[in-house]
Amino acid sequence: MDSLILTCYFGILVVLCIYGWHRIHITYLFHRYAKQVPQPETRFDELPIVTIQLPVYNEKFVVERLIDAAVAVDYPKDKLQIQVLDDSTDETRELASNKVAAFARLGFDIQYLHRVDRIGFKAGALEAGLKKARGAFVAIFDADFIPNPTVLRESIHYFSDPKVGMVQTRWEHLNREQNTLTQVQAILLDAHFMIEHGGRCYSDRFFNFNGTAGIWRKTAIADAGGWQHDTLTEDLDLSYRAQIKGWRFLFLPDLTCPAELPTDMIAFKSQQHRWAKGSIQVMKKLLPRIWRSSLPLKVKVEATFHLTGNLAYLLMLTNTLFFVIPSMVVRRDLDWQSVLFVDGPLFLLASVSFIHFYLSSQHAIFQSIKGRKRFIPALMALGIGLGLNNTRAVISALLGRTSEFVRTPKTGAGGSINSLQMAPYFSRREAWAYLEVMIGVMYTGAIIWAVMSGTWASIPFLVLFQNGFFFVGVKTLAEQVQQRRYRASTQLV
Repeated sequence: MDSLILTCYFGILVVLCIYGWHRIHITYLFHRYAKQVPQPETRFDELPIVTIQLPVYNEKFVVERLIDAAVAVDYPKDKLQIQVLDDSTDETRELASNKVAAFARLGFDIQYLHRVDRIGFKAGALEAGLKKARGAFVAIFDADFIPNPTVLRESIHYFSDPKVGMVQTRWEHLNREQNTLTQVQAILLDAHFMIEHGGRCYSDRFFNFNGTAGIWRKTAIADAGGWQHDTLTEDLDLSYRAQIKGWRFLFLPDLTCPAELPTDMIAFKSQQHRWAKGSIQVMKKLLPRIWRSSLPLKVKVEATFHLTGNLAYLLMLTNTLFFVIPSMVVRRDLDWQSVLFVDGPLFLLASVSFIHFYLSSQHAIFQSIKGRKRFIPALMALGIGLGLNNTRAVISALLGRTSEFVRTPKTGAGGSINSLQMAPYFSRREAWAYLEVMIGVMYTGAIIWAVMSGTWASIPFLVLFQNGFFFVGVKTLAEQVQQRRYRASTQLV
């Protein structure tokens, strides 16, 4: 039994270290090819027609701001079409339709398209809009984004290359400084864009459209099979299908589009659950096709790491629940130097690659990591604390379970909306948060045992897991209590 425990424990650690090595490799690719940021081959003599699509669903706090920003985009009026693709069931419909009607009277080519069935969710709305789109190119912006007025003029000329199918801009964050959670999310997304997108794009590997703040060639969408809604990440799905077809994708790190980050743990976990489940669904759908294709080996390998990345949560949680503490007990008679000699290199590979990956993104964006290093402990704690939430998503996808597309509602960053007013949009699943807290309690007990037994080398690892699950679980429960009280007070009024 001891041998089985240690074999499983170290076996999982080795696999997680391979993913850690991949983080180092993708960071290396970014630095190696960082100067190869794409430039337009030529410029259009006459600007093409562009359709801006704004998919929204129950976004009453931000929909008017979104439409105002789309209308303010600097592009010839006769070359620009705006579609508000509204599947809303609340007062968003009236706000959006009134705003669209007002701009239509001013001569803008802007349409309000409302669906009552919501078939296919966001993918279905985008596909329905394409049927009425007159632009050869389609720019997509989600409800919480504020398109830069120059976004089209600065990006459209990249499509002068007929092989370019999509151009992705970099997300910037309106409320980066709002709280610790938004600070950590900003760092997570910065690394995804700067390091992952940059490394993959510049080294001719596949990367993905992020569902918003990007521009598509309409024929590339059609050639890839159109928007499909058999996964929760329709953007990732279409991205890979288009690139398999031979379309070239470009990432523009210096062209940014600001958006709002979720301010609450509940909203953040919901978003992460959808992204994790969707990525595994795309893995099951497309990874076999990728390996059967004639694509270069480097593309196949990188696609495998990309699409299987969330499986690491399943492995991590398995180790967390079943093997970390038993392996510590099994080796309790070993001196701390022996434990550190074996565990140390594995832990360093996983943790150092993690820290290097995220700090590299901050240096790439801000030319400095001053003031950013202090968020590394919270970043690591959040990554561990999400283990249960994202593992549930991975298992659900592996079992083929379907679920509704749950979008992340926004409050309007910088506005007067209290996040508690978003309470009606969130589902109540307190049992999972209680389990996260219970895992934190379990690791607290393990820390006490380690102190009493003198197993000092294990304590840093145990504290990391304890803090991660307490951070996520306690914050979730606190927000749920606040939301219940807010709903009760509004009902009394």
